[in-house]
Amino acid sequence: MREGGGLRVGIDVGGTNTDAVIIDAQDRLLAKVKHPTTPDVTTGILTALQFVLEQQDGAAAKVSHVMLGTTHATNAILERRNLNRVAAIRLGGPATHSIPPLSNWPVDLKAAISCGGTIVDGGVEMTGEPIVPLDEDAVRRFLDSVSEQAEAVAISGVFSPVLSDQEYRVEELVREVLGDVPVSLSHEIGSLGLLERENACVLNAALVAVAGRVTAGLNNAMTANGVTAEAYIAQNDGTLMSLDYVRRYPILTIGSGPTNSMRGASYLTGATDALVVDVGGTSTDIGILSAGFPRESSTAVEIGGVRTNFRMPDLVSLAIGGGTIVSESDGTVALGPGSVGYRLTTEALVFGGAVPTLTDAIVASGRGSGIGDARRTAGREDLLQRAIAACDVRIEDAVDRVKTSGRELPLIAVGGGSGLIPETLAGVAGVHRPENHDVANAIGAAIASVSGELDRVFAYGKEGRDEAIAEAVRLARDEAIRAGADPAHVEVVEIEEVPLAYLTDPVARVRVKAAGPLKTH
Repeated sequence: MREGGGLRVGIDVGGTNTDAVIIDAQDRLLAKVKHPTTPDVTTGILTALQFVLEQQDGAAAKVSHVMLGTTHATNAILERRNLNRVAAIRLGGPATHSIPPLSNWPVDLKAAISCGGTIVDGGVEMTGEPIVPLDEDAVRRFLDSVSEQAEAVAISGVFSPVLSDQEYRVEELVREVLGDVPVSLSHEIGSLGLLERENACVLNAALVAVAGRVTAGLNNAMTANGVTAEAYIAQNDGTLMSLDYVRRYPILTIGSGPTNSMRGASYLTGATDALVVDVGGTSTDIGILSAGFPRESSTAVEIGGVRTNFRMPDLVSLAIGGGTIVSESDGTVALGPGSVGYRLTTEALVFGGAVPTLTDAIVASGRGSGIGDARRTAGREDLLQRAIAACDVRIEDAVDRVKTSGRELPLIAVGGGSGLIPETLAGVAGVHRPENHDVANAIGAAIASVSGELDRVFAYGKEGRDEAIAEAVRLARDEAIRAGADPAHVEVVEIEEVPLAYLTDPVARVRVKAAGPLKTH
């Protein structure tokens, strides 16, 4: 049971639907609603919140927390819209000039974000010793040159996760020259690997305005519905962060949709280790629950065509969902890539439209009772049956790809389009479709705790290993508290230590994750 007697509202914005739920202090589901996502997204949030509150008398006054999972940041990168113009500063000369900042970025994304980049002398060795002194004059000259264009600044130093002093110094110079512009520091976002960390830092800086609109939109929706609760945004490890934290690290919201669904699947079934398949209107995401949290990716993650290395769930994603358009070419069935998205309830056959979709295939195959009018699929049954068969093959293959061992795990099917998942599937220990599976994403947001994570290289040196681990734990706890966790109940949930070989002094990469319940007043 959670502390505090208030109600919690969980909201999740998907490409097709915006879902909302109300959970009480005993984690019981009191109300749920699905509402089509609107073109401007914020209207959908406001309406979904209004509809779910109307199901409980006087609920608005009893709500203590509102949690939102959103695709705003992901969509902004994929659509190349509403992004800040970023000045990128790398502290890495003279060693890293061969590959400039934003190399190998998609041309259109680079054009939408970059207002200039530079490499100045600086950076540190893996042991924390400076490579060369930081060239502060070069930093000032660059900032002067971009002062008219820069809406945000991204600062990345060689091995700054080991020693971050130079990044903080450049942030001070930015304040002196440009004033109060958003600044992203790479050591706070990514781990080792300069180019991927730099990419994540630049994307984070580019998303600051998007984060501002999301947080303002959520506050406006709450005000319009008479809710005066604390608000949080879901991040991509299945936990929450405060609105201030979101405005500083908006990139951490990318991937929050699937992780919400995985946490919701765990809540609905009680399972802590399982495969989870989340079928939405436009995509299907498959991941693995480990100890109740999504398994994190151990490799670089590509976002909008850009390689990054910040923490992300380990997912296999398919461009198929309930709104995926079904067509035929030369006798072969084709699934997508187009989707009717939030227009599903007006364009799909079963809802009186003229576009065959996978929702129609779900109904025609008998897997979707109570969805629309099955009679409207008349004459298209053969196409739709072949579509569902092709879909089964792709899902089975994707489930195999996400598994890392031969052990058969149970599979939990969630999401509004989970009728795509057959009752039996090779390689899994049974398929489970729990009650309220259609709003697992919003439930995952509503029940989430708050976490903080530290991923840094420590030179054990004179202090020794125990002192370094204790420092890493303290910093991870502080990060969780800063994100909104109750200081009295933060616990360390994971410690990973990887010694780095071939160095004269003992050095190790230490990753610590701490989590705790929301702070209540």
